[in-house]
Amino acid sequence: MSPTAALDVVLPVGVIGLGDIAQKAYLPVLAALPGLDLRLMTRDRAKLDRLGGAYRIDPQHRFTDLGELIDSGIRAAFVHAATDQHVPIVEQLLTAGVEVYVDKPLDYTLDGARRLVDLADRQGRSLMVGFNRRHAPGYVQAKERPRDLIVLQKNREGLPEAARTLVYDDFIHVVDLLRFLVPGEIEQVDVRARSRAGLVEHLVLTLAGDGFTALGIMNRMSGSTEEVLEVSGGDSKRAVVNLAEVIDHRGQPTVRRRGDWVPVAQQRGIEQVVLAFLDAVRAGRTIDAHDALRTHELCELIVQRVTAAG
Repeated sequence: MSPTAALDVVLPVGVIGLGDIAQKAYLPVLAALPGLDLRLMTRDRAKLDRLGGAYRIDPQHRFTDLGELIDSGIRAAFVHAATDQHVPIVEQLLTAGVEVYVDKPLDYTLDGARRLVDLADRQGRSLMVGFNRRHAPGYVQAKERPRDLIVLQKNREGLPEAARTLVYDDFIHVVDLLRFLVPGEIEQVDVRARSRAGLVEHLVLTLAGDGFTALGIMNRMSGSTEEVLEVSGGDSKRAVVNLAEVIDHRGQPTVRRRGDWVPVAQQRGIEQVVLAFLDAVRAGRTIDAHDALRTHELCELIVQRVTAAG
């Protein structure tokens, strides 16, 4: 089938898990795209009918059982269920021949993540992990600049947390974005953290290679919720503030802000990553998750070092 013909075919797509991330980020994007036949699945019947009605989903395409959703003929699925349910859900989808997009992380354990990547390989199916920041315009633009030094801060207010969930639920974005931005092979990894009563208050990751250093910082007791990236080199610097404001420094700073009519989903890379996945499904291209797995491997290393340091 030619790419042009593929665009004319309605694509049956399942959305599994209808919590905050699905409601705020993904359903508005998916519902606005042409050529999709959306089918929703959650065990919460009241939520299913409320959202199904809001998005005009045929009642016959609202499911409380994953097997019934698969049997309805979906070709692709977006998985937004709780992380501890990712492995059984994604395994069932891949085994049935469904192409899968899943929220990060794949699992809270490296073994679980590897299990899913290996299964996707054996089945010859796409497994795409939702690292949307790789598609956010401000961060894509940051990759255009010299990056001898990269500093990324993603801070929170009054939210210390156990190492494993902090790293895999939140700091994983920092890890993956640094991996995306570094201009060469990572040769050195250093991890520093402060924990009290088993909860991590702040965490600093250093990645270094030939001619570059990258710092990832998360302070869960910072008094502010913010995300700030700075890349510098060649006597210039570019900063991205909260994914919305790009500031170039070479002498006097030049500020570019997100336009008033630019949707938040575009600003955060959600729309772009959704389209990348669906374009691959339509074109018959397989997306493998091996690069995403390397991010999970680095996260596991961070957890082990933080835990060992107490």
